[in-house]
Amino acid sequence: MSDGKVMWCAMLLAAGRGERLRPLTDHCPKPLVEVGGRTLIDRILDRLDEIGVELVVVNLHHLGGMIEKHLAGRQKPRIVFSCEDVLLETGGGTTKALPVLGGAPFYAINGDVLWLDSGISALARLANAWDAERMDALLLVAPVETAVGYDGSGDFDMDAAGRLMRRGASRSAPYVFTGIQILHPSLFVSAPIEPFSLNVLYDRALADGRLFGLRHDGGWLHIGTMAGLDEARRRIDRAPS
Repeated sequence: MSDGKVMWCAMLLAAGRGERLRPLTDHCPKPLVEVGGRTLIDRILDRLDEIGVELVVVNLHHLGGMIEKHLAGRQKPRIVFSCEDVLLETGGGTTKALPVLGGAPFYAINGDVLWLDSGISALARLANAWDAERMDALLLVAPVETAVGYDGSGDFDMDAAGRLMRRGASRSAPYVFTGIQILHPSLFVSAPIEPFSLNVLYDRALADGRLFGLRHDGGWLHIGTMAGLDEARRRIDRAPS
């Protein structure tokens, strides 16, 4: 557990269909895909438990019953399921869970991410860097050049103070969003419980100068395709969990 600050709860976004991993995800939700003999969702929950997170809201839609059954015997952290009859995407799904998440800043993590820490936990580093006076959102970003399995053009530039800027019309940007972040509930004022992406709220925070990033100092593995999954499995077999 971190010796510094820690968020007490987290949102784990596990409702998506995992379209790019079909046909695997036709019968297995992406968070239950195994890498190195452990599911992605268990790896994330273990990390959250290690730093003292007490409550995790897990949203469910695609094959959600399988995820609920898989986690039924887990004792820590405490899990509350948020079921979605219609896929609400990252923004709508998080908005729906706000009554459980409460009024304090919280972690929000994609249920299919895989990362390696280098020394201090990335989650602890995020908590220690969080500054509610300046921030509505703090995103963990990874250098494109070191992102395993990622072949995109990057998402953000970042200034010396950590403020993020969209790639915009540029052909590339040096950082890619890892799917790991801290969000403040105030970012969701007037947000609807309907399908929308968290990107809408990032743009709102960016316009107010309150969208910040933290450079990840460990490994980040992008599992967007079967080739990316195969590469992640090879890397994890050679690395500590």
